[in-house]
Amino acid sequence: MAPSQTILALDIGGTKMLAAMVRDAAVLETRRMPTPRSGDPRQWLGALFEAIGDWKGRYDAVGVAVTGIVDDGRWSPLNRRTLDIPDRFPLVATVAELAGTDRVLAANDAQAAAWGEYAFGAGQGHDMVFLTISTGIGGGIVVNGRLLGGLAGHFGQFRSLIEPDRTLEDGVSGNWVATEAASHLKGATARDVFAAAADGQSWAQAIVTASARQTALLCSNIQLALDPACIVIGGGIGLAPGYLESVRQMHEGQPPRLAPRVVAAALGETAGAVGIADLAKRQN
Repeated sequence: MAPSQTILALDIGGTKMLAAMVRDAAVLETRRMPTPRSGDPRQWLGALFEAIGDWKGRYDAVGVAVTGIVDDGRWSPLNRRTLDIPDRFPLVATVAELAGTDRVLAANDAQAAAWGEYAFGAGQGHDMVFLTISTGIGGGIVVNGRLLGGLAGHFGQFRSLIEPDRTLEDGVSGNWVATEAASHLKGATARDVFAAAADGQSWAQAIVTASARQTALLCSNIQLALDPACIVIGGGIGLAPGYLESVRQMHEGQPPRLAPRVVAAALGETAGAVGIADLAKRQN
């Protein structure tokens, strides 16, 4: 497929659904909708395609990036607290029907974002790990120019013997931040917590620090396991003001050879769309 052709990229996370028209690394147009918390994913996708009906015929292939697991074109949840969907939903077949094309590729959203940052963003040309810290925690790994698929990079699903029924993201992510804030500020969102922390509210600063401490430890463990040239961090929490600096501060004092190089994602919220578009273009 010619590099100049246009790809429809869909990025479906626990909070929002993003549709984008992408050409190479350029995002030409976008439409956003909240991700429903109930109902059938087919209905969600139908509503999204209805909202972008005027785009039909303007794209050459479709890439779909979703939270959870994608195997053989079927979509299953990893953490139902992040997004509760039926097991093995026929994602590729449904999108192909709605889009009117069989040129459809689907992948995990964080893996797609990892590829976007490797191909066009903060990790260009290097072995790298990507972490998105948002509603949940996702990740992706690129080694020797190859994106690892399957379960690779699902760091948010790590567990410990201390709390075997809880995942790592249950104590770090935006959902956790908002839950912890409930007793201090009724109805608070993660954004509200970061605003309160910036305003000097000690309870909010404590929540942000606790999340950043877990992320810093995860980065240290990733460095020891994979030794990437860099760890790229994105997502609404990961890129919130002061968060990345807090993570870096917690690595101070480590031997230089062991300390991870943590950098901010360059593509922001479009990383998943840009990454899945490039992957879809390469496949087709």
